Amino acid sequence: MTSFSERTKASLREALLDAATDLLPENGYAALRMADVAAKAGVSRQTVYNEFGNKATLVQAVALRTTSEFLDGIRERFDCADSLLAGIRQGVTFTIEHGRENRLVAAALGSDAGEDLLPLLTTKGAPILHAAAELAAEHYREFEPGLSEASAALLAETVVRLSLSHLVLRTHPADVAADSVCAVLAPAIESFKSSTME
Repeated sequence: MTSFSERTKASLREALLDAATDLLPENGYAALRMADVAAKAGVSRQTVYNEFGNKATLVQAVALRTTSEFLDGIRERFDCADSLLAGIRQGVTFTIEHGRENRLVAAALGSDAGEDLLPLLTTKGAPILHAAAELAAEHYREFEPGLSEASAALLAETVVRLSLSHLVLRTHPADVAADSVCAVLAPAIESFKSSTME
């Protein structure tokens, strides 16, 4: 059972993450001030520092929470899919569509204020990549138990990297991008399945 103090701490953390998530699209990383996060959440600036230590840790926590929302959506699509490729297609489509609708991600991709958030998806995106690839690999092995852990991990990382690429550099509608990803992966999946049967 969760204690009252643990619930209060979790509630405070969520309130601070909500405040930072609201401010980041308007201000970007450079102009985000811990004092503004504190004011928006109705707490002292020291409370924000006590909880996160510094701005970089706070913004990383925002990025990971946003990633978790994406992963929940992808999980739901896999739960309704009737095949591995269908799950991948629905997951990629959701990632791109939700990314373009999500205020924080959209700011990172298309606003001057949010431009300094883009590294969270690219050059500093390792935590997002690892979290998404790990979950995807689990789904892949549920659909295709014959896939080795290494094969599932390789497929998952490839899908995540391709999804992020299509999200960051928009050249096709989400469903067309998802079809392209699946067209590339389908032969690889069959090859991995065949190699485990030999």
